[in-house]
Amino acid sequence: MIQLDRVSKRYSSPGMGSKDALKQVSLTLPAGELTFLTGHSGAGKSTLLKLIMMIERPTAGEILVDGIPLNRVGRSGIPLVRRRIGMVHQNHQLLFDRSVYDNVALPLVIAGFPRADIGKRVRAALDKVGLLSKEKLNPMMLSGGEQQRVGIARAVVNKPPLLLADEPTGNLDPELSAEIMDLFKDFARVGVAVMIATHDLSLIARYSHRLLTLREGHLVADRDETPV
Repeated sequence: MIQLDRVSKRYSSPGMGSKDALKQVSLTLPAGELTFLTGHSGAGKSTLLKLIMMIERPTAGEILVDGIPLNRVGRSGIPLVRRRIGMVHQNHQLLFDRSVYDNVALPLVIAGFPRADIGKRVRAALDKVGLLSKEKLNPMMLSGGEQQRVGIARAVVNKPPLLLADEPTGNLDPELSAEIMDLFKDFARVGVAVMIATHDLSLIARYSHRLLTLREGHLVADRDETPV
């Protein structure tokens, strides 16, 4: 589902020199696998997610998402690639001038789905995260855990084969974190590839999923395989 082959990313700025955020990273994340991505602040986690989302382009190496080589995708093709990727953020990034339903529907509206199809998909996604009864509410009326579930519903409403999550439990207590993790495991069980970037070592310790560790831009360990 995701393949990185010797991917590097270097940032340069006038007068400041250059910095390698990622260095020769190679990994594969197959369909139906839930994987944690961890590392110290500045290790390269956010850069890796940005490269997969095509917010950034690699300096070297190749990335494939669902079999698509991203280095061959032009600007006009980026939206089509992103429809294959659901993204869950730590701070939800919900629109508080719209209802829960409208927040979840937004990716489908942008993609031009028919109204009837939007309704079916939005309600199926909200039902999956246990919020179907709250579709008409403003997100401000929901708890933090419920807001995160709205963000997850929005990320999966397009039925993407790949789900990325950036510190999705960072603002939640352990009980709510467990609920969010149960949702991610459910998606992996039906074949979605899930990558969760997190600093939360206590969260990682509670689950026996694959763990990728970045250090200063290098992939230094893969818990399900031999160290890199």
